[in-house]
Amino acid sequence: MERALVIGASGGMGRAVTVALRARGVSVKALSRSQDGLDLTDETSVARVLGALGGPFDLIFVASGALEIAGAAPEKTIRAIQARAMMDQFALNAMGPALVLRDAARLLPRARRCVFAALSARVGSIGDNRLGGWVSYRAAKAALNQIIRTASIELSRSHRDSICVALHPGTVRTGLTEKYAGGHPVVTAQEASENLLSVIEGLLPDQTGWFFDWAGKPVDW
Repeated sequence: MERALVIGASGGMGRAVTVALRARGVSVKALSRSQDGLDLTDETSVARVLGALGGPFDLIFVASGALEIAGAAPEKTIRAIQARAMMDQFALNAMGPALVLRDAARLLPRARRCVFAALSARVGSIGDNRLGGWVSYRAAKAALNQIIRTASIELSRSHRDSICVALHPGTVRTGLTEKYAGGHPVVTAQEASENLLSVIEGLLPDQTGWFFDWAGKPVDW
């Protein structure tokens, strides 16, 4: 891997992935809303910032996402659904990566192995949902998984060695997740980034369109 594009590079995971890639000798183009004005919820912003880029990038890594947006915490029950909060979740966690994928064919190399990876979450798995709650976040991540699956099919037609995947990093230790970790084991952003890069490095083109956890194990859709 020679060149990588990291979206959401100012956040905990994006920053850690950027550092880990550079430590591997990879040239990284790091983009974020705070540093580059890249707002994934704004179609014009995405078109402007990504349109100015020249590829190819061997890896495009979308680390953007949020559990709480504008102070709206995950719902404990579907009775707590609020339209604005749900739309905000879809805009950032599903539509944002989809807008980046719109440029993926142009930014990824056609003649060699390349990877598009986006952070998803195990709670976005429909098959693994046994607790309910967190409706908007779950649904947005489930939508992201479908977007990844669909894009992988289309991308493979023009980029035969492409790999397009959703990744679950585990519960990463941040100030936000402390409230929701419960009894789940947590890892630092540095540990999570190393785990995910190891998974990415081991993926094969016939695994495109899959959903993997931090250990490289497939996650149920």
